[in-house]
Amino acid sequence: MGGFLSFVKKETLHILRDSVTMLIALLMPVVQILLFGFAISTEVNNINVAVVVPHATEAVRKAVSRLEANPYFTFKGTLYGSQIDETLRSGRADAVVVFAADYDRRMAALAAGMPAEPPVQLIMDASNTNTATAGAGYLQSVLTEGMAGFSAPETHLLFNPQMKSAYNFVPGIMGLIFILICAILTSISIVREKETGTMEVLLVSPVRPIRIIFAKMIPYFALSCLNLASILLLARYVLEVPMSGSVGSIISVSLLYLVLALALGLFISTIANTQVTALLISAMLMLMPMIMLSGMVFPIENMPGILQAVSCIVPARWYIDAIRKLMIEGVPFADVLDDFLILVSMTVVLIGVALKKFNDRLE
Repeated sequence: MGGFLSFVKKETLHILRDSVTMLIALLMPVVQILLFGFAISTEVNNINVAVVVPHATEAVRKAVSRLEANPYFTFKGTLYGSQIDETLRSGRADAVVVFAADYDRRMAALAAGMPAEPPVQLIMDASNTNTATAGAGYLQSVLTEGMAGFSAPETHLLFNPQMKSAYNFVPGIMGLIFILICAILTSISIVREKETGTMEVLLVSPVRPIRIIFAKMIPYFALSCLNLASILLLARYVLEVPMSGSVGSIISVSLLYLVLALALGLFISTIANTQVTALLISAMLMLMPMIMLSGMVFPIENMPGILQAVSCIVPARWYIDAIRKLMIEGVPFADVLDDFLILVSMTVVLIGVALKKFNDRLE
């Protein structure tokens, strides 16, 4: 045990003495979280829409038909009023259109220039600002199409009523930063030891090789825990992103993701012989898919079917989805259990494959 702790201390001192690595590892997350939180916004389509129809008149059926036929929407069926909150929280719909029971009377009053309450109410899931912004505009346009005197529907935005882009990007940046710190820096660190020949020196020590590898990973795990704390504090107190769900659940999912990223870094180190190769593998085969296919920037629902299938093997997709639900929507841990179990499965597989390949290379 003493030898193992000595290797941990050695690797920690190595990181602390490398000012460039420390600057990248500690400053980059702060810069990215502030940059993306304040500066970035996007647009979306293929919005999931459900309707509540207390009284299905001919006019209401025509309005619903226009929603079904519009290419910007994916119609998710009819709900009861009591199902609205659960449907939005579960992610089965991004918006719910509620038609008033006296829809025809209100429409007739508006057409005659008489005051009347809005005949339609829009209830939006605004945890994703892009979907909420586009959805509200598209829905209002479709519902008022060709209807003289029809005022804009009454709109309610759930989970993010201020429409802040930070609510959307903070979980995405968390998924990206942890991959950068844990996976890329860890893989490069191990490959650097092999490239300079010092790995062979370490492997002839009395400490088992697997302990040497874990000793190199522990400092990066601790560094990522510091990043996790700083990101959560910045998100809460600078960007004013809510922590609606359990903080314990957010931290638990994040720690699992850190372990997964470390396993990914170890796997990269087993297939790369130089730091340049490790960096290229990380950037081209891992970093870009993380950005493009995780839902961080571009909604997965907008992608072709084949890319949606490919995105299922991207760990950041499941982490970002879980963190958005926990932080923004405030769902209980049970509602992200599927995402959590997928991340657990990926972690176990990556650790098993990486350790087997590493042992094969030693032999």
